[in-house]
Amino acid sequence: MNDLDRTAENTAATTPVTRMRPLLWLVLVVSVAANMTLSSVLDNPWAGSAFGAPALASGAALAVNHYRNR
Repeated sequence: MNDLDRTAENTAATTPVTRMRPLLWLVLVVSVAANMTLSSVLDNPWAGSAFGAPALASGAALAVNHYRNR
């Protein structure tokens, strides 16, 4: 049998970060790929860091969202 009270607790309200998760994943994938490419091709740490910061920020936002809504 389904416990109606328990299933009502599990449905989390959508937060602004929850709605932005696909965008955060896209930013993460693109910035990691650009970071790897620029770091290896240009051999310039500043070029890789320009894409490393958004990768770190989007990864942190996804991790915080995951732990808040599990």
